[in-house]
Amino acid sequence: MVVTGLVCQELGASLAVLLFPALGPLGIVFLRLGFSAVILMVIARPRLRGHTPTAWRSVIGFGLVLALMNGLFYLALARLPLGVTVTIEVLGPLVLSVIAARRASAWLWAGLALVGVIALAGGGWDRLDPIGVLFALGAASSWALYILASARVGREFPRLDGLALAMVVGALAALPWGLIAAGGALVRIDLLALGAAVAVLSSTIPYALELLALRRLAASAFAILMSLAPATATLAGWLLLGQGMTWLEIVGIALVIAASIGAVRAASARAAADPRGAEASPAEPLP
Repeated sequence: MVVTGLVCQELGASLAVLLFPALGPLGIVFLRLGFSAVILMVIARPRLRGHTPTAWRSVIGFGLVLALMNGLFYLALARLPLGVTVTIEVLGPLVLSVIAARRASAWLWAGLALVGVIALAGGGWDRLDPIGVLFALGAASSWALYILASARVGREFPRLDGLALAMVVGALAALPWGLIAAGGALVRIDLLALGAAVAVLSSTIPYALELLALRRLAASAFAILMSLAPATATLAGWLLLGQGMTWLEIVGIALVIAASIGAVRAASARAAADPRGAEASPAEPLP
């Protein structure tokens, strides 16, 4: 489930890049969240009554984080290669894993990740668009918020109910920006069909599989598998978008993946030693 979700997500991101000239990054975000919301509402048919005000606040917060994370990711993707964008974005979960470990040794993994990010420049940061890097760092921070928000919603709503409702909130939040960015292109049937494909590949399938996988896998094993996202993104960018990578950039991505795996294992070791701390671990429910 996790590997399938990763592959689908990068296929969807590659398709989205091809649609940027017609719809713009924020137009794609609206279509992605909008179609995902419709699909998930049909599948989940969430119950609207019987939820506490706290639960609804959690859903609204989750939806806003979804809109922010997707918006920043696609704005970064318009300026940076897919593999580089995903690698920087992974720093959000990585930092949470380091914090959750609460061990001095965990900071060694943070240092390794820093070396990897520096290597991504491939010999000079002038090769990377600075605004794109800022968008990618914002997406990384949003991914960390997504982890915390998804864990909260998962505890308060059964099955995919919370995710479906949050998608609706995210789509509504992205609506005005999508209209401004895409304008009349949003009524073209061909672009709507491709936008629906992006939604299914990038959101509906991956998010659903991730939530279901978390019920079958240990959180640490799940997180380690998710650490492979930069590798799948780099491969998709190369095969589908013709985005070549230098050997130094590939080494940087490998270092970030190794740091993510090491940080997750360190956090898991702490959780095993302190079960009470594990319950509050922000690194447990990685997306």
